[in-house]
Amino acid sequence: MSFQDKLASIMARPGQDPVAKDDVPWWMKYLGRGVGTVGSVIAILLGVWNCVGILIGNVPSLISGMWQVVAAFMVICCEAPCCCMFVDHVQRFSDWVERRPYWNRALGYVILSIPPVILCPGLSSIFGSGLIFTTGVIYGMMALGRKQDMAAAASPQMATSPTGLGGQSDHHTTLMEDPDVWRPT
Repeated sequence: MSFQDKLASIMARPGQDPVAKDDVPWWMKYLGRGVGTVGSVIAILLGVWNCVGILIGNVPSLISGMWQVVAAFMVICCEAPCCCMFVDHVQRFSDWVERRPYWNRALGYVILSIPPVILCPGLSSIFGSGLIFTTGVIYGMMALGRKQDMAAAASPQMATSPTGLGGQSDHHTTLMEDPDVWRPT
């Protein structure tokens, strides 16, 4: 058993399948969870800082801060339910989110992160919601898959060629040499 397998078995969630169902690199999974967890804690603190804006009568800042705190709490419930074990049904919510495809999680995180920046475009809103947005972007990249898989899906000829140009080594294509292509007269 390699060190990576030992680390994965330690970090595995209860009830998780030992064999991965997707072809996402292990480091990207941990990057998504890490940015989601640490970013949510920072976003909660910055959201509370935004709420202090009510002292000077800035109501959009209060609403932005509350939205950011709730959004960050939802992200931390999904990414690290052990941090919220004092709240009922967090594990069930986390398991439900875990069964969803990556693009659902990416879209949810991106949508959750936009309203605080619109309501109060301050540095704390941009940075706090930006960390949640970054988590969504990471899950979006996980949903797209590996680069090799995308190249194979785009064109089998392009994926098998070492140059990526279908066996041609120069930058010319066969577009102009194809007799079936329409040419202006």
